[in-house]
Amino acid sequence: MYKRQLGRNGPLLPALGLGCMGMSDFYGPRDEAESLATLNHALDRGVTHLDTADMYGYGDNEVLIGKLLKTRRHEVFLATKFGFIRDRADPHKRVVSGKPDYVRAACDASLRRLGTDVIDLYYAHRVDPTVPIEETVGAMADLVKAGKVRHLGLSEAGATSLRRASAIHPIAAVQSEYSLWSRDVEDKVLPVCLELGIAFVPYSPLGRGFLTGRFRSPDDFAPDDQRRAQPRFQGENFARNLELVVKIQELAARKGCTASQLALAWVLAQGDHILPIPGTRRITNLDENLGALDVKLGKAEFAEIEAVFPASAVAGTRYPEQFMKLLDTAQ
Repeated sequence: MYKRQLGRNGPLLPALGLGCMGMSDFYGPRDEAESLATLNHALDRGVTHLDTADMYGYGDNEVLIGKLLKTRRHEVFLATKFGFIRDRADPHKRVVSGKPDYVRAACDASLRRLGTDVIDLYYAHRVDPTVPIEETVGAMADLVKAGKVRHLGLSEAGATSLRRASAIHPIAAVQSEYSLWSRDVEDKVLPVCLELGIAFVPYSPLGRGFLTGRFRSPDDFAPDDQRRAQPRFQGENFARNLELVVKIQELAARKGCTASQLALAWVLAQGDHILPIPGTRRITNLDENLGALDVKLGKAEFAEIEAVFPASAVAGTRYPEQFMKLLDTAQ
């Protein structure tokens, strides 16, 4: 397994981690036995960086990971997040909180669900616009002092918030969506990460599965799959974006790899400080993703990819309007 460092002073981690969200929420029915088999297989393959959050499945994803940790905690670099408060009565309602009291309570609740005494990397899932980032990160820093957390991270934070946060406590990682079809972090966030020595952890590096080429119609998603409600997966947007994926599939075929592997190789090649966490609950997909580590791209191939899949070509926003408003836009 290829290794990359988490920030300037963090541990060496596998170049590819595993996002665990889809095992418990958002992407159709659960299968706990399959998910646990995949988690164990991931560790066996050296994929030790596991990413979860307290809001995935209303905490159920942390409980799932906790079952793995009972026997294999020493093998896992564990990342989880706080900040989203969900309403079971209204799954589409989200409230963001970065209040210090909530930070401390959320951490203790995650530790209980995970069945561990320390979290390796603790993220603020979103920046709370009503609370100074200094207060949120200050409370997170107290968790480090208490021995409950080892490293701090921010998710979907803009460059300004990142600089302010880093002045309070070292930030080891920034997690945001990044892939061939989500490249808004390139202008400001990625340069700040390089400047400050912060690792960048792309979630959804396969465009929520779309870049795999497996989905040819919105009807391919389960009735309760959240992607049905996302603009990029609807109507004309879906058709236009599918045309882009077909071109990536053609390039991948010429390269002798899959579209997934080409898309992941492109993300990995953006810098040694980048540690993607493609999500899956299936062993076959995990193994396919790991094949991306052996795909090397030359200058001509980067140019070809850019020509057929420029950032400006993607149709639709990343999230519905109400969730776009929860992103930190202070660049």
